[in-house]
Amino acid sequence: QAQLVESGGGLVQAGGSLRLSCVGSGRAFSMYALGWFRQAPGKEREFVAGISWSGGTTLYADPVKGRFTISRDNAKNTVALQMNSLIPEDTAVYYCAAVGSLPVLTTPAAYNYWGQGTQVTVSS
Repeated sequence: QAQLVESGGGLVQAGGSLRLSCVGSGRAFSMYALGWFRQAPGKEREFVAGISWSGGTTLYADPVKGRFTISRDNAKNTVALQMNSLIPEDTAVYYCAAVGSLPVLTTPAAYNYWGQGTQVTVSS
């Protein structure tokens, strides 16, 4: 099993940056593919970015390509999401998630483990 705890959310003006972090526990953490998802009020949870267990493969949702960067440090059991050039549409609760899968998956239902979420609010 894996337990995930996110941090780093907050309030930022449009054009600003935030860095989200997620710390995982469990011996197999380094073998999990990891993803960041977000959910805005009244909307479904959506894929933001994902990274393979080795870090060699990354995927991004179209709205965040070129602005967000996902990375992981298996020695520290962490995954990060660097968010630059933030826009109000990025406002949501952000979740990290883990799945024992080789490919990077983009469907929330495929992920086994979830953090509690961290709020990101971008003001215009």
